[in-house]
This record gives sequence, C-alpha cells and structure tokens, in this order.
Amino acid sequence: MRVRGSFRALILSAASLLIGGGVFLSVEFARSCQIPRGAVEDASPLHYRSDRSRTPSPFLLTAVAPSSPTRGPLRVHPMNPRYFADSDGRVVLLTGSHTWMTLQDRGPTLPVPRFRFDEYLDFLATRNHNFIRLWITEVGNWMSESPGDYWTDPMPYRRTGPGMANDGRAKYDLDSFDESYFNRLRERVQAAGRRGMYVSVMLFNGWSVESKGRVINNPWRGHPFHRANNINGVNGDVNDDESGRETHTLQLSYITRRQEAYLRKVVDIVGDLDNVLYEISNESNIGSLDWQVHLIRYLREYQAQRPMQHPIGMTNEFPASDYAELLESPADWISPGAYQWKPPPRCWRLMGTSAQSWLRRLLGDGVAVDNFTYNPPAADGRKVVVTDTDHLWGIGGDRRWAWRSFTRGHNPIFMDTYDQAASVWLDASIPPHDSPQWESLRESLGDIRALSSRIPLASMTPTSEIASSKFALSNASTGDYVVYVPEAGRVSVNLSRTVGELSVTWFDPAERVLLNGGRVAGGSLETFDSPFDGDAVLWIRR
Repeated sequence: MRVRGSFRALILSAASLLIGGGVFLSVEFARSCQIPRGAVEDASPLHYRSDRSRTPSPFLLTAVAPSSPTRGPLRVHPMNPRYFADSDGRVVLLTGSHTWMTLQDRGPTLPVPRFRFDEYLDFLATRNHNFIRLWITEVGNWMSESPGDYWTDPMPYRRTGPGMANDGRAKYDLDSFDESYFNRLRERVQAAGRRGMYVSVMLFNGWSVESKGRVINNPWRGHPFHRANNINGVNGDVNDDESGRETHTLQLSYITRRQEAYLRKVVDIVGDLDNVLYEISNESNIGSLDWQVHLIRYLREYQAQRPMQHPIGMTNEFPASDYAELLESPADWISPGAYQWKPPPRCWRLMGTSAQSWLRRLLGDGVAVDNFTYNPPAADGRKVVVTDTDHLWGIGGDRRWAWRSFTRGHNPIFMDTYDQAASVWLDASIPPHDSPQWESLRESLGDIRALSSRIPLASMTPTSEIASSKFALSNASTGDYVVYVPEAGRVSVNLSRTVGELSVTWFDPAERVLLNGGRVAGGSLETFDSPFDGDAVLWIRR
C-alpha cells in the first residue's frame, strides 16, 4: 500500500499520536517525516538470448585477463576520482556479483554445509568479474527473513561457555577470538587476489542487530553481545527492546571498545594483502551515522601505522540514507540506496522496532524515485560510488540498470542468489539463480569491465547532455564516447567538440555481438539508428 501527499502526512501524524504515547506532531513535523514521491516507469521488457551457451565478451580482445593477480592497494584515481587506481596507476572499474556465503557458511541445519568458494571464484572469472563483498553476519543463529534456525559458522568469537546461549550452544567469550574465522578470512582474500579480484571485507551487518525486512524472526537473540549469549557480562540492549541497535551507535563505550579491538584484529590479518577494501557495515539502522564515521576514522588511524592502507567504504543505512550524508562522510567509497531520503531521527526515536515495522507496512519503505534504480545521478567525483543492487532492490536489477550505472560514472555490482543456497528464506517470486535475467546481468557486468579496459576511462566523465538517451561517458577532446540506448530506435550524439574522423561500433548486450557502424565526422550533432531490436551500446572512438 502506498500513501501519497498530504494524506501520508496525516497518517504519520495519527500514527505518531498513537505510537508516541499521545505526542501530537505539527504539520511541519509530519511533513519532515514523509517519503518523497517520484515513481519512474522503466522502459520496455528486455530481450534475452535463447542460446544460453557461454560466450566470451567480444570486448576482451585486448582487455586485462580476468585471472591476472591484483595489483594493489587501490587508491582513489588522481585524475578521475570516480574510480580507483591500482599500484601501477591504471584505472580500475570495480564490478561483479556477490553472494551471502562468501565468508561464513550459513544454513538451517548443523553442521552447516560448506560453501564451495573455489567454484564460486571460477564462476566469477568466467564472467570477467573483479569485485566481491565478503559477507559477515554477526549472529550465530536466526535471521529476520527465515523461520526457525539459521546457523552461521565460523564466528569471530569462540564459544567456550560455561553456560548455554539462547540457541542452546555454548556462550561466547568476547575476550577470545576464534582463529578459524580469521584464518578463513585471510585464505579467501588471498584466493580472490590470485584470480584478479578485489574484496570488500564487511566488518558489521545491520541485519544482525534488529529485525528488518519481512520480520519473520529476531536475529538479535543470537548475537554475541546479547546479555544471555556471553560470559563477559556484556549487554548490547540496555533499553530492553529486544534489539541491539545500540551496538551500532556510540551509546555504549564498552561495546565500541570491543568493536575497535575486532577492527584491529581484521587489519592485522588481511592488512598486508593488496586486494582489500573495508566496508564498515551492511545497511545499519538509521541513526548509525556517527558510529560509522567514528569507525572509519579509527580504522584509518590504525592503518596509518602499517605499510599498506586500504580504501574504506560506507553503505546505505536501512531503510534509506541521505545521499548527501554519504557524500560528506570520510569514507573513500560509498554504496547508496534507491531512496535518497532519511526520516529525521526524531521521527524514528518515538517508536520501537514493532511500531517501525507496522509503519513501514502501512506506508511502504518508499517509492522508486528518479535515482539509482532507473536514472542514477551522475557521479561527480566526490566519492567512488559502488552501486549495488542489494541496496536498491535487495534482489533485483537487470542489464539495463548495469549499463545505466556505468555510463553515469558508477561501479555497478550485483547481489546474486548464485547457487540458490539461500532459497529457504528467499521470496518465492524471485527468479531462480539461472534465470535469463540474472545471467544477462552477470554477462553485462563482465562486458562493461572489458569495455572499460579498452577506453581511456581515466579521462572520461558522465555527460548525459551530449546524448539524447541521456546515458553517456565521454571525452570530447580525445574523441571517445560510450552511449547507452535503453530501447531500440534512434539516438543523437553531440560531436561538435571533437575534430576529425571517428570510428563507430555498435554492441548488442543481449546477443553480445559487435557490429561495425562505419565512420563519422566530428564537429556537429550526429544521429545514429540502432541496428538492434532492443537496447544497445554505441561506442565511438578515433
């Protein structure tokens, strides 16, 4: 159910009156809590290949081999800060597909089935991907969107007892790290690096400290900082609302000190590897900004004492972040959400978890506004922006989204169901892992990376105004243009600032074929007719 305009403000005022214990909100206050409007319809349905056989990207003729070892550590590119540069100064576009079991094994039974990480790396390499997220869940059992048990192994802390935790296993000793967890972390980062893949090491996860999404279960019950789950007397829920949102704030200094110790341990384990990026947290709760900023600064200070420093990232808060706050943060890279709004903290603090959940069901998490899902704003270079379908749809997107993101100066990545191992909690309406929609998206991510290796990406910027389709990267002085055309038809490109003869190539992202489009003279506005029935990529160069 979607509530619009002033009626939404009325509903919010009434809800706050009931939930906040009779507190009346003024009209101005209610408006400040509204979800913005601006739904955008997508283009016509995409065509997918009937022949599902694997074919290499035609752009790979001169691209860097996907199995080449990484050359890091990454740094923000000095010429084009929309991207990273490797240790040789070459621009690096990060793109790939990631899945939930990349670090910890998870499942509804014990022992938890082992994730075949080497096979997963093979899967990525054949699709020319070079970036993954190593997921962490902070809880040993349970998750928001799955009924019953959902176990995680290994965990960062040892389960030594004495006494039993909420899940019936030994309590955690928060003064004793589990070396098997950190050994696996190092081994998997190293294995990815040998295959030419950069790794975002996720440090915390907002889905572990409170119920989110469909709210079938409460993961906080299984968190080591739950007072019933550790032998150290640590309580991360001081207001007794059965959530650990406090642990993703600076409210509890004894929690923050332990989190800082964990950060130091992670850096000690993988800080000497050249393919590392750090990610403070996945979708922490609204109100976690100060905590994330503190940890970014703490991590940067600790890294400064070591020979190698790595980029630090900050992702969208749940259910939505203020994009301006991400841009103004001290993070090197950011990963925004679909919705560029954030209810002021005073709205959310009036309500507990159950009330927030009720209000979201009533109002919805937001509407598809004209931004990172369908019409991404152009990256302006203030941050490296990693657009992740995880923060936009949860599980969603298609190749059209990937090409749009790329031509707006972003680094697109895909939240991949991969081998359907998480099917016990996935929505039944989500297409299976081998659907044409997902495979075409994975292929396009690899094609985008391959094309980025054949253009002077370090000198190209998103220039929507030069193409009638509004999706373009260009450098007029060198005569390089990449234009995405979301639907079949005609596209105009302003070549007035480029002198000389240019070569035209068309690429069909559905069938993955290149077609010679002849030559064109620079110096004017030119119109091109797409030779394909669906979406297309127009590549113009000297």
